[in-house]
Amino acid sequence: MARKSTEWLVVHASATPPQWDIGVAEIRDMHVKRGWRDIGYHYVIRRNGKVEKGRPEAEIGAHVRGWNSKSIGICLVGGIDAEGTPIANYTRKQYEALEGLLRSLMQKYQRTNPVQVCGHRDFPG
Repeated sequence: MARKSTEWLVVHASATPPQWDIGVAEIRDMHVKRGWRDIGYHYVIRRNGKVEKGRPEAEIGAHVRGWNSKSIGICLVGGIDAEGTPIANYTRKQYEALEGLLRSLMQKYQRTNPVQVCGHRDFPG
């Protein structure tokens, strides 16, 4: 199903320890095993800063229930330590790639309506 507008760029964590360098293929596999038809995110930023395309931007994602039709999902690989405790353990290259991707998406979508950047935790539910 096609997205009609973009109001939010939602940043997520893969909730994986820093030694896991997973990408779109691995996350897609996890999501499909949960019964989803595809990866829920539109972009994944690997530990080395490489940006991988997931679900096509024009399609509704599956990353923040109730808000998917007006948002783009971006997943940073990492986000927990070896014991499973949440921690912002992202690499400098990931932050640089995220900044570049957000700037690009803001330029693309801000032309038609205001776009906000937020985290998954900023949404109810």
